[in-house]
Amino acid sequence: MKEKENIGIGRRKTAVSSVRLRRGTGIIDVNGRGFEEYFPLQLQRDVILNPLQKFGDVNKVDLVIRVKGGGLESQAIATRLGISRALLDGDESLRSELGQLGFLTRDSRKKERKKYGHKKARKSFQFSKR
Repeated sequence: MKEKENIGIGRRKTAVSSVRLRRGTGIIDVNGRGFEEYFPLQLQRDVILNPLQKFGDVNKVDLVIRVKGGGLESQAIATRLGISRALLDGDESLRSELGQLGFLTRDSRKKERKKYGHKKARKSFQFSKR
């Protein structure tokens, strides 16, 4: 029989992260690569593992993370949201604590679309009076 997995999906800007959380020995796989290899900065790794350090044990769960789109920082925050949602999938009583720490808040800011008659979303072409 297959072990029960808790699944969470996190998004930020254009980054999407799918997290599978199951009991194990602390192995973290990100897109088929090692955790330290994919996220080289300690700050990013701390951001990602923050919910697990507060409400679970990092060494008692295995994580299979699939991320795409965006940059590394955006992927890290999307992964944190995915882990928080996966923890919530396993234990609904954590909702208030996770919410108070801001781990369940989806950062809704997105890139503004380019408008016609403009160079970018807000930047205009150079104006020449004469």
